Amino acid sequence: MEIRFPLILDGATGTELQKRGYMGDVSAEQWVLEHPESILDIQKSYVASGSNVLYSPSFGANRRKLEEHGIFNKTGEYNRRLAALSKEAAGGKAWVAGDISPTGMFLSPLGEASFEELVDIYTEQAAGLEEAGVDLFVIETMMTLSDARAAVLAVRSVSDKPIFVTFTCDESGRSLSGTDVTAALTVLQGMGISAFGLNCSAGPEQMLVHLKRLREFARVPLIAKPNAGMPQIVDGKTVYDCPPDEFVALVGEMLDAGVAVFGGCCGTTSEHISALSKALDGAKFVRPAPEHGDMLPVSTEKEPMYLPVDAKHGKVLSVTSELEDTLSDALDSDDAMIAIRLSGWADVDAFADCQYMINKPLCIVCDDADVLESALRVYQGRALYEGALDESALLPLCDKYGLII
Repeated sequence: MEIRFPLILDGATGTELQKRGYMGDVSAEQWVLEHPESILDIQKSYVASGSNVLYSPSFGANRRKLEEHGIFNKTGEYNRRLAALSKEAAGGKAWVAGDISPTGMFLSPLGEASFEELVDIYTEQAAGLEEAGVDLFVIETMMTLSDARAAVLAVRSVSDKPIFVTFTCDESGRSLSGTDVTAALTVLQGMGISAFGLNCSAGPEQMLVHLKRLREFARVPLIAKPNAGMPQIVDGKTVYDCPPDEFVALVGEMLDAGVAVFGGCCGTTSEHISALSKALDGAKFVRPAPEHGDMLPVSTEKEPMYLPVDAKHGKVLSVTSELEDTLSDALDSDDAMIAIRLSGWADVDAFADCQYMINKPLCIVCDDADVLESALRVYQGRALYEGALDESALLPLCDKYGLII
């Protein structure tokens, strides 16, 4: 599919379902399937108001979230049926994005999950959405790079369609897990996503601050899907106080910041989407121009770090039983980056357990393509490579994981 910018997404789903009777006593996905007329009404109004893309109502339709609501062995079925409803609402007038959201799980040793478990959960959901014939995928409201990376790899295992990713962040520009959104952008655009941005957690004014920061690093179009202002509790209910005219007041500045994809999150309605459509009529997309184009875009899980192309690492570290202490010493040194030699599967396991210590650019030294790929799967940043492998082995890993050679 050929995507032309600027592109208009849909508005809120959850807050609109609540207006139509959803009380939160069952999963939203189950309720939608039991009340299909509600989502059809919501999404048809978005298309009529100017949306080019509808999100399938599959936000919480991954295995982990469904099982929390007592729904077992229905992930594929739910995602196919939910996406089919959006395709019906689109009526051929809008694309349908297969919507994927956080699992709520954290990687060991900080949580109970393994990275491959996350990939497996997302692959099951992505396969159902692909079978339903979605036009693209959106991985939204991300709070950890492990979830986002796992979802991207899962989608890529079943589809070659465009992938949009949006994170949610606090006032400092960090996600719940402490990842700066500029680090998430640096890692994920290296993995070949089509667009990156922010959704939820803030109104347009608060979000614009972080979109301008993202522009400095972006090599892909940016996405803005803010709430209708900051939520407030009035008489025990959550309300959003940003009317449509205020919601679109900063569209021009967002365009200048490299935003090419616009939509609304919590509290937005078809009126907000209509206002967006009018504000973007005749608008031209300003492609981001990263300020660090002549540098190497590496990143840890938490921070982006741009290196000159001639940057050097210090002594190559070997994996031993004292890796944690060895890493600590290397991180305290004056070296611009650290280098770790990985020779086998046991090395990768030890590296995975210590990767959260890494706060400098990482160079992986490895001469085995399978071992290297295993390390790239578990490392939640974006690494450089040094070793004897030739381009035929390395280029697929560059495309898939953002490896820099």
